[in-house]
Amino acid sequence: MKQVVQNARGGKLRIKTVPDPGVQPNTLLVRTLCSLISAGTERQMVGFAQSNIVAKAKARPDLVKKVLDKVGRDGAIATLKSVVARLDEPLPLGYSAAGVVAEVGPGLEGQYTIGQIVAMAGAGIANHAEFNVVPGNLVVPVPNDVPAEEACFSTICSIAMHAVRLASVQLGDVVAIIGAGLVGQVAAQIARLGGGRVIVLDYNSRRLELAKANGAEATIQLGSGSPQENILDITRGIGCDKVLIAAATQSSEPFETAAEIARDRATVCLVGITGTEFPYRPFMQKELNIVVSRSYGPGRYDRDYENKHMKYPLGYVRWTEHENLREVTRLMSPSISPRLDVKSLITHRFEFERADEAYAMVLDGTEPHLGVVLNYQQSTKRPERKTVLRPAQKTEGAPCVLGSIGAGNFAKTMILPALRKDPRVILHTLVTSRGVSSQGAGERFGFANAATEIDEILKNPEIKGVVITTPHSSHARLVVQALESGKSVFVEKPLALNFAELECIVNARNEAPGFFMVGFNRRFAPQVAEVKKYLSSKPGKSMVFIRVNAGQLAPESWQRDTDEGQGRILGELCHFVDLAMDLVGTRLVSVDAQAAEASRGLCEDVAVSLRFADGSLAVIAYTTLGDTRFSKELIECYKGGSVCRIENFREVTIVSSGKQVLKKSSVAQDKGHAAQIKAFIEGVISGNPPVNEQSFVESSLATILVLDSLRCGRAISVEA
Repeated sequence: MKQVVQNARGGKLRIKTVPDPGVQPNTLLVRTLCSLISAGTERQMVGFAQSNIVAKAKARPDLVKKVLDKVGRDGAIATLKSVVARLDEPLPLGYSAAGVVAEVGPGLEGQYTIGQIVAMAGAGIANHAEFNVVPGNLVVPVPNDVPAEEACFSTICSIAMHAVRLASVQLGDVVAIIGAGLVGQVAAQIARLGGGRVIVLDYNSRRLELAKANGAEATIQLGSGSPQENILDITRGIGCDKVLIAAATQSSEPFETAAEIARDRATVCLVGITGTEFPYRPFMQKELNIVVSRSYGPGRYDRDYENKHMKYPLGYVRWTEHENLREVTRLMSPSISPRLDVKSLITHRFEFERADEAYAMVLDGTEPHLGVVLNYQQSTKRPERKTVLRPAQKTEGAPCVLGSIGAGNFAKTMILPALRKDPRVILHTLVTSRGVSSQGAGERFGFANAATEIDEILKNPEIKGVVITTPHSSHARLVVQALESGKSVFVEKPLALNFAELECIVNARNEAPGFFMVGFNRRFAPQVAEVKKYLSSKPGKSMVFIRVNAGQLAPESWQRDTDEGQGRILGELCHFVDLAMDLVGTRLVSVDAQAAEASRGLCEDVAVSLRFADGSLAVIAYTTLGDTRFSKELIECYKGGSVCRIENFREVTIVSSGKQVLKKSSVAQDKGHAAQIKAFIEGVISGNPPVNEQSFVESSLATILVLDSLRCGRAISVEA
């Protein structure tokens, strides 16, 4: 299919051919009929991408802080790789569209039918693309008498409706709308439908005329006279009961205007992106109430609601983003009088193939515009889930043919670059859930094919090895499928999230010709190899201490998700359990863990004690309470009168008998990512596991036992 994408580094827009997405549980596959270019929002998004690095930094100081923190912790080279991976990621554009149902996912049978017209919402979901996969809570049926080019306004209308709801507009309220763009125009109509007396303010006289034609009681052209005097004349000296700021500007002028025209104790609702410095004195003197509208309504930015089809209790949350979307499409019906009229807001129509022209007009402002609609050819062609990027070729000296599932930031920063550099590797097929990501990463790293269905890898006999870098919840299932397909597997940690998954993997491996390897990269780090070599010459038991200054997870992180991520014990602590077991090198006997109070709702601060058969002990202190600019990882090993210390994988020190035996440092971190990928490639070529797979099973089991110990409040025997 074709889709409009943008490069985050330089902001270049283009229509690309990408694999069609595959339907998932509780989603619909929708063939797009019309999509709306939101001039204000999308102009800002595209403009940000096209700005230079200094302008980007000024616009997003929060991201600059994260980059600086990472430089201080991981070094400039690792940070640069991560930033480049982000900037090279193709970004889908669009968030408001309408189309026809092409396929119904499990869980939505009977609620939607093939051929039904629907409206869809969501950035990264309702894209400017020929096909979109849309979660059930972000799609609604469209009345039969509402054409698709009007239904594609539904997201914009939901934004306006939620703002009007937040402002609590009541019958007879005087409602001022500052800004007569798309959201302002629709908000004016919705406020009028709710019984408000609407006054629209803007600099653009044409837009004011349109607002007046659509039912505004009065309009005021900013820049010509005092808006305050006009408002006082209209309201008998009272002022406005509600003020909605729907302007898109870096200036704080809308707040100043709101302070002038609002009555005592009025509500000011911010729905546009504007400067937010408001004049304190008039806001204080009038005791104005400021509310900020959260996009489409309750459910927005909630991963469970938007992605997992979760429902809110109707008695407590009546108007969710889904219900707002449904209501605005109902109000568009010509059978309702008065109705929500969005057809009058359409100023331009472009065929989808001319999307670049449409964006050029919007960005350059070559013509006055408001609602810009893209129309799609009504093709009946079945979606293709695969695209060929370049001819796949077998060459001498390149016997390792690989497929990869997943292309997140970590994969693009660490795993895929290492695969691309090895001349023995043919990168055959890359699979991700969305076509734009598989296409973009596939082109960047030199894959022959991009696809959205894993069968493109599993059922291809040419592919000998599979690399899995998907969210944690899918690891075990994909490992089992790949092993059963006769492939060898490299899977990012964790291997499994529970005993049942681990058992399924072991059973599949026992019947499979291939092997599996887990991305416990730290055991491959050169500093670890140096320490292990030295310790092997020393007699007696070991004492290993590992401190991890992990930092807090972002509130929106998928690792917090109880389905996808399962938290940091299974998802990251497993690294250090594996490292400790590898450094000690003897049989694990028991696991004992304690946790600090989970003050942010996630168990992240733990102390773990691992006891081994030879009397050795390993202690892991994993915390999120420290400063993230301080070094993240410290490993210390004590054995036979010697001390080995690894500082953040940038420095290794060995001291014995009062003398410094070894000290090495490097500018760049090396946590063993490249070495582990090299080992996997050699294993695929030779057909022999590069590492004893039992060690991966045992360290994965030990990590699962950490959770058991926390739940039981005691040490857990590995043999129990």
